[in-house]
Amino acid sequence: MTQIATSAQRNILTVSQLNRATSHLLDEHFLCVSVEGEISNLSAPSSGHLYFSLKDSYAQVRCAMFKTQQRKLGFKPENGKQVVVKAQVSLYEPRGDFQLIVEHIEEAGDGALRRAFDLLKQKLADEGLFSPVRKQNLPLLPNRIGIITSPSGAAIRDILTVLKRRFSAIPVIIYPVSVQGNNAKHEIAKAITIANEHQQCDLLILGRGGGSLEDLWAFNEELVARAIFASEIPIISAVGHETDITIADFVADLRAATPSAAAEHATPDQQEWLSKFIQLNQRLTELLHRQLFKKGQSLNWLEKRLQQQHPGQKLFRNAQRLDEFEIRLTQAMQTKIRHNKQVVAEKIATLWQHNPRVSINQYNQKQNYLYSRLVFAIRHKLEKLNQRLLNNSQTLHAVSPLATLNRGYALTTHQISGQIIHASSQLHAGDKVKTRLANGCFISQVTDIE
Repeated sequence: MTQIATSAQRNILTVSQLNRATSHLLDEHFLCVSVEGEISNLSAPSSGHLYFSLKDSYAQVRCAMFKTQQRKLGFKPENGKQVVVKAQVSLYEPRGDFQLIVEHIEEAGDGALRRAFDLLKQKLADEGLFSPVRKQNLPLLPNRIGIITSPSGAAIRDILTVLKRRFSAIPVIIYPVSVQGNNAKHEIAKAITIANEHQQCDLLILGRGGGSLEDLWAFNEELVARAIFASEIPIISAVGHETDITIADFVADLRAATPSAAAEHATPDQQEWLSKFIQLNQRLTELLHRQLFKKGQSLNWLEKRLQQQHPGQKLFRNAQRLDEFEIRLTQAMQTKIRHNKQVVAEKIATLWQHNPRVSINQYNQKQNYLYSRLVFAIRHKLEKLNQRLLNNSQTLHAVSPLATLNRGYALTTHQISGQIIHASSQLHAGDKVKTRLANGCFISQVTDIE
């Protein structure tokens, strides 16, 4: 029995030994895993580390992300966000808690697509692809319209129906492409290039019907955006429904809410054109008379306004008000002085009737009180005038650029070139910048750029 007990005792582990052995086992078999789930119980203590739980419909696991790994984050983790984490499986030995040591987090599903959308949008905007300056004007009456879309979708039928109704005489060339899937971006970019090489059209409509963000993703690809930007032919983007926004919409020369709306923008109404020619002469004559009449009224109004707002008029009104205040102040002071003189005379008469040695202190106190009231009245009047001056100064200060700085904003410029910093892309690590505050300024050095 003694030998059996001794043998059994050799297999007994302490809690620390068990947790340490389990931790080593996890480290050896799970070097790095990718796990998808929803963030919950997010905590960010003063140490800068992140602690949260990753859960799905059936289970959850604790996660920890150290401060040094957070520099790689491209978004802000929040409770309820669906994410994919790259982590090491570990065991927190002091408590025996199974946990993930997270090295990287990225958004999952539509969140990842939306993040990619925002990053590409910012990149292309910084390069000037969305600038209104480079957008081309649409021809008033196209010689030929090219349509880049799926030949079997509802969008092509809508576009052709509207074109036929509005101006059936305009020829149409269809460039069939896939509008969804891995090859869609290549086909769309190639169709734009071919249309520009052949120069058979002077207007292109690029579109498809509605769908999810993933369905419309071909129109959020950089390859398609740059093909649109390089096109010498004006392009109308008509992707999805009115609420669907794609990168192609920003780069195109015009964004239409729907494919049908794109056809409306691309062609004039033939009936309207016929009626316009009849009305032009009459409208031109009426417009000339109306403009002459309006300009005459505007001239008279401006002359009256100039007289009313002339600096001399303002100076005269302010001088008049100042004189009025001075007269009122003088009258108030004289009235007060006369009243005080009358009171003093009465007191002197009363004094002669009484022994001055008995009531001299009482009369001195009363005289001081009357004097303080006189001083208070004068000060109160001056304070009212100073308050009005202060209010006017504050109103003037509110529209001053310095007021913006006083509210906490700052102006940052490059120390060498003096260029105002609008975006982090203008800076490099090691650059020195000068930041102006409401009171003073300071110089700092860039150590990291996000």
